[in-house]
Amino acid sequence: MMKLIVVLFVLFNTFFVSAQDVYYTNPIKIPMLLSGSFAELRSNHFHSGVDIKTQGRVGVPVNCVADGYVSRISISPSGYGNAIYIDHDNGTTSVYGHLNAFRPDIAEFVKNVQYERKSFQIDIPVLPGIFNIPKNEVIALSGNSGSSDGPHLHFELRNTKTEDPINPLKLGFIVKDNTPPKIYALQITPLSESSHINYKNEKVIFDVEFVDGKFRLKNNFTIPVFGEIGFAIEANDFLDGSANKCGINSMELSIDGVIYSTFEINRFSFNDSKKINSYTDYEEYTKSNRRFQKTWIENCNPFRNFEYSENNGIFDPMIGSVHQIKIEIKDTHKNSSILEFMVEGKYREMQPPVAEFTAAFECGQKNQYKTEEFSIEIPKNALFNNLLFKYNLRDAGNGFYSSIHQIHENTVPLNSNATIGIKTKNLDERLAEKALLVNINPETDKFSEAGGKYENGWVTGEIKTFGNYAVRIDTVPPTILPLSIANKTTLTEADKIRFEIKDDLAGIESIEGLLDGKWALFEFDAKNNLITHVFDAKRFELNKQHNLKLTVTDLKGNSAIYEATFNK
Repeated sequence: MMKLIVVLFVLFNTFFVSAQDVYYTNPIKIPMLLSGSFAELRSNHFHSGVDIKTQGRVGVPVNCVADGYVSRISISPSGYGNAIYIDHDNGTTSVYGHLNAFRPDIAEFVKNVQYERKSFQIDIPVLPGIFNIPKNEVIALSGNSGSSDGPHLHFELRNTKTEDPINPLKLGFIVKDNTPPKIYALQITPLSESSHINYKNEKVIFDVEFVDGKFRLKNNFTIPVFGEIGFAIEANDFLDGSANKCGINSMELSIDGVIYSTFEINRFSFNDSKKINSYTDYEEYTKSNRRFQKTWIENCNPFRNFEYSENNGIFDPMIGSVHQIKIEIKDTHKNSSILEFMVEGKYREMQPPVAEFTAAFECGQKNQYKTEEFSIEIPKNALFNNLLFKYNLRDAGNGFYSSIHQIHENTVPLNSNATIGIKTKNLDERLAEKALLVNINPETDKFSEAGGKYENGWVTGEIKTFGNYAVRIDTVPPTILPLSIANKTTLTEADKIRFEIKDDLAGIESIEGLLDGKWALFEFDAKNNLITHVFDAKRFELNKQHNLKLTVTDLKGNSAIYEATFNK
């Protein structure tokens, strides 16, 4: 049997794992079918693990993949939901997310911490020796908690010291995959004012077709180009037995047989995750929801998963020269797909675009801009490219307490948050603590909260994206809808009480349930707006009349209170 050598950078050294002596076992014992792959393209981040299908159900036993000990447990209404982290002696940590339930001893440990801290949401380190877990032992049941879109197990391997996610499919986890990736389209982008593609100084997208084992342009024509240009492709990977779109593992650009750039992602830093918005064409994704993966790197994106032999992957053909371009992509199992096409250097005089802008910002340094009504500070390394920054303001309608500020365009990504300040108008000081920033959709005029705090006539906060921002107030408390108590007196469910809670703008900050005057645990499922208390005879005397007081408070201090008296 041929040995599969897998290379993994863990701690300071490289170690090897043979397929005949695999360190890890699969975390579930049903067939390993994936709905998401490592480093798959997600909104604002690379996927840090693999999503394992659980046959559309919750409650599949989840096993520890190697001898180790529980080092961390987190409970959250979003994100990974219920998650366990296990450290192993080879310098890796395995992570199990979106769980439905922990095994009984871990569950009781977690609940004790929640009651001690009077908080549903916790993220706690666990000392070695409290939960030593042998390989293949059941630690939990799979679920759909947190920000999960459906029942599955989110599984990760991380470098314990750096917390960098590592591709688990490089370490012997058994997933059948003989299916190569698919390429849907090619995009070519002009990267200077004089550059053009098909005699246009704008991005051009070309459809492709699959012929004789390779992808090529439809009609297989030679593309006229001039000046500095960059190539990108729209592609997905698929695994055997699953129709889910997954991500590619590597990409290589070669021109006339010379390798210009290579990209491979078997490990990355969470600090680099938002660089996905530079690796892909963020503008195109914002406008059309299509993701094109670039073979070049932008000025201020030192993404370590790229290697270049020529000009950061940027190509500048000579006039009259014809070049063969080859882009090859592979999945983790080295199934390969190739796109080949021809370009020819041809020049046509173009009218340079006229750029209207407010300020010139340089990537790689801090940038600021301020008016009498507005300020913005963009931290160093928040921009991926130099930016001709645009700013406008206009009057707002009823319900707003400032002008509407158009802050550049939402098609330009930020690698880290920018800080903005907006001067308020006609805001009663008595309502100042209720003021917040909102992000307004210019097409629908609908808005969403963007945080912020009032001080000295201004509301200041951090924004994740450019766009249209203004000030509103939130004086409306959350709503509480009982699902298990009728008429505030009669239980309609035997073992639990549930409520639907919603907030119209600022968002939920805290939930406090008091049962007979004592803090009671309410589990919060944010995606479904549900909170649930399961009756606990260890902590509350049952078979009696109970008084319940539930207080739900939003991020602007507006509270709703629900009270009931019932027998249980």
